[in-house]
Amino acid sequence: MKLRQLASTLLLAAFATFAHAEVALPKIFTDHMVLQRGQPVAIWGTAAAGEAVTVRFATDTQSTVADASGNWSVRLSPLAASAEGRDLVVTASNTITLSDVLVGEVWIGSGQSNMEKQLGHRSGQKPCDNFEAEIAAADHPLIRLYQFPRNGKPAEGDATLRWLPCSPDTIARTNFSAAAYYFGRELQRELKVPVGLIHSSVGGTRIEAWTPPEAYAAFPALADVATHPGNAKTRIGNLYSSMIRPLVPFTVRGWLWYQGESNLMTRDFASYTDKMEVMVGAWRNAWAQPDAPFYFVQLAPYAYSVRKQPEPLSAEALPLFWEAQTAAAARISNSGSVVITDTASNVGDIHPTNKRDVGERLARLALARTYGRADVVASGPVLRSATPRGGELVLRFDHATGLASRDGQPLNSFAVAGEDRVFIPATARIEGDEVIVSTPTVPAPVAVRLAFHERANSNLVNAAGLPASPARSDTWPVDGTRPATPADLAPPPPRPAAPATPATPAAPAAAPAPATTAAPATAPAR
Repeated sequence: MKLRQLASTLLLAAFATFAHAEVALPKIFTDHMVLQRGQPVAIWGTAAAGEAVTVRFATDTQSTVADASGNWSVRLSPLAASAEGRDLVVTASNTITLSDVLVGEVWIGSGQSNMEKQLGHRSGQKPCDNFEAEIAAADHPLIRLYQFPRNGKPAEGDATLRWLPCSPDTIARTNFSAAAYYFGRELQRELKVPVGLIHSSVGGTRIEAWTPPEAYAAFPALADVATHPGNAKTRIGNLYSSMIRPLVPFTVRGWLWYQGESNLMTRDFASYTDKMEVMVGAWRNAWAQPDAPFYFVQLAPYAYSVRKQPEPLSAEALPLFWEAQTAAAARISNSGSVVITDTASNVGDIHPTNKRDVGERLARLALARTYGRADVVASGPVLRSATPRGGELVLRFDHATGLASRDGQPLNSFAVAGEDRVFIPATARIEGDEVIVSTPTVPAPVAVRLAFHERANSNLVNAAGLPASPARSDTWPVDGTRPATPADLAPPPPRPAAPATPATPAAPAAAPAPATTAAPATAPAR
């Protein structure tokens, strides 16, 4: 009897506590936030079971009742962009008022260390180019920053888990992603509406950690992935649970992704395309936004083949990974990638310091594809075909308007092969919207490769100054896992000059291959 009375007392006490629970919002809702324009906006939280909840913003009012578990949600009607700071008011037994709320474009940036990298100093890394001047100029009150701390734990002070207007102080205190910041700055400048940026990245992480385990069930080829235990940075779904799921279903326009180094270093070029497709699908399903844009960054040149690690890689491992990323962009609807082969001034540094071009090229993708800006070029030249013509190959490209050499030097990073499949460095010249490649060493070329090397930095660009995508016309097997050889590391032999013809009065001479400017890092990727 006494046990029954005690149980009843505890139950009544628990019910009384729950019945008086105050209405509450998730941590993603704070002062200074940005709500997504043009879409129904999700607002949700908790309250006492059965309690009536009302949400008011601008001229819209939505009401609901908390369910038996105390959860409630509403969706505001689609909103027009507004730079006017207004209150969002949630009322139940108590009232929550969030002030200075704007309406504009909201994007999430995620990935590993190159997305995580801030403008200024980070342990073990060099700061971004011109970081002091960039931080000093970061006064953009219509850009709002939301920094999600590592593993969801706010150990970095009050600059995390809060929406903050972008300023020199907040961009520095939040250690906000440089790539995401440059993306947002360009977007705000071009669209002239408020921009909200949510950043949630962790260095040294694999894509599996950002994917819910159940998402792999529908992919038979990846069925065993979810059984791998991993560690804190690689465990399947670990970071999805702590750093992505808490953001669901906050209404956003889309996502930015910069990740892959950790998967590449474990020779994961064969399945990475599938893993990208699984993760993107899982995120879109979680947000119930099945076709929201997903834009990502192809990895920068880096000397993976001479990095000290248990499993060796060849100098072609990175190009194979580029192919996997390119295949993902082709397979996943409403997605795209940016090429940054020209941003790595030091192929011994896995964290290139030029993040401005990264962010601005992501913004180009968004402006052209998401916002319909026909005047914005979003891609550099992409190899479409290679046709034999005598002892030459005639290359045609998509996005080829205004083909040029970026630095005014002869075109570099081309190689051709005959039926023996041995690739030899070749000269290249531009003829209108075509590139002609050849070398006397290969009198009957049948295949070409462009920038197909981890240190390659092709100088072929289009009129927008965007670099050509690394590419090859062949489908021959490539070994990305063999140890590096001296031939991989040495510059290729000088290329013979292309013979002058009436059609090419100033045929360029060969250019030297990109040189390694420093020994590659040996510490784990961050």
